[in-house]
Amino acid sequence: MANIIILGSAYPLRGGGMATFNERLARELLSEGHQVTIFTFSYQYPSFLFPGKSQYTDELPPKDLNIHVKVNSINPLNWLKVGQEIRKLRPDVLIIRYWIPFMAPCLGSIARLVKKNNHTRIIAITDNVIPHEKRWFDAILTKYFINQMHGFVTMSASVLNDLKSFNVSEHRYSLCLHPIYDNYGEPVPQIQARETLNISKDDSVVLFFGFIRAYKGLDLLIEAFASETLRSLPISLLVAGEFYASPAPYLKMINELKLNDKIILHNHFINSDLVKNYFCASDLVAQPYKEATQSGVSQIAYHFNIPMVVTRVGGLPEMVPHLKVGYVVDPDPEAIAQAIADYFTKNQKKQFQEGIESEKKRFSWSNLTNTILKQAEASTDNHPPTGSDG
Repeated sequence: MANIIILGSAYPLRGGGMATFNERLARELLSEGHQVTIFTFSYQYPSFLFPGKSQYTDELPPKDLNIHVKVNSINPLNWLKVGQEIRKLRPDVLIIRYWIPFMAPCLGSIARLVKKNNHTRIIAITDNVIPHEKRWFDAILTKYFINQMHGFVTMSASVLNDLKSFNVSEHRYSLCLHPIYDNYGEPVPQIQARETLNISKDDSVVLFFGFIRAYKGLDLLIEAFASETLRSLPISLLVAGEFYASPAPYLKMINELKLNDKIILHNHFINSDLVKNYFCASDLVAQPYKEATQSGVSQIAYHFNIPMVVTRVGGLPEMVPHLKVGYVVDPDPEAIAQAIADYFTKNQKKQFQEGIESEKKRFSWSNLTNTILKQAEASTDNHPPTGSDG
């Protein structure tokens, strides 16, 4: 069994993405008999990079995880201290989550120090290699980070292709699709979920879930609900999540398109214990993204057996087979509207839920842990990365 450190977001940072994933990964590794410690951020984002209301959760700390709150993303002296500490601890594997170039100096510098113990294998789980919101210095920072890693695990083919563009050697990467988020509790009856959220029991409900950013295409979904295809159907749109962009353009659209009676706004961070209610209250999950890598929202929908309509971008088509668990359409309002209308008018729920049950087998956490450990083992048999590789 291995001694493993995960370096990335975790409690007391809010869940909903990175923190939830890292904590679930730690639990899977623990269940397999490994020794697991998480090193998380004492300071993650400066305020100008965090558009939400708070980076920290008000939920209780997990009692089953060993979490060290130590990493300051903007303090090089801290990177030196943390890197030296992990180097001396000599874990067999250091798993680093990488999602934006801003983190490259911090995470890359820590990894560079840890490598000096000539023992620890450093594997990056790369959610993004090229970020959704691009800046001129992204490639420079990402290349620095890549050069410090022994190996990589990506969770979509699109991210793997981005990684290959940095000339990473073939033996240094593996692909494993994003596992299902099965840590939000068991499903509850739809009537009960709607009562909890104070949502009408009469209309069908389409759910848009998660942080609201421009690339996620909420504007396309609002336009879809304004189309003649959907306007006359008894279907409501439930938007659940905190705005990470100005809400003004979306609210203006809703008013101008006269959709106030069709759209339910719950625009705040959704605590973990309430997530199940939003999915179980819904009949269909919509992800009208304009660009994407992989999506945790799809993997929550899988857990709660809710069919999906997603757009044909990034890794979404890999995760949501068309006409088996939902629809894959172009990022276009009318295409989205047609898919939603087809689902409800043809009563596709039962058929798609049967597809979901069979597809779930592709998305296990044990697949991910096996991939990480095999990649760490493979990197041991090859020369460590150098400045010219990547």
